[in-house]
Amino acid sequence: MIYREHYIKPVREFYDSDLIKIITGIRRCGKSVILEQIMQEIKEKQTT
Repeated sequence: MIYREHYIKPVREFYDSDLIKIITGIRRCGKSVILEQIMQEIKEKQTT
């Protein structure tokens, strides 16, 4: 899996916000993979 910092960086500032985040794109462009990477990053942040 390729880590897409370019797409995760703009979302990172909203991790602690109550705002709803929406990731859009065409089919099979990697939206779910980006979300999995964001979830993994948040999990790692909470365990440290």
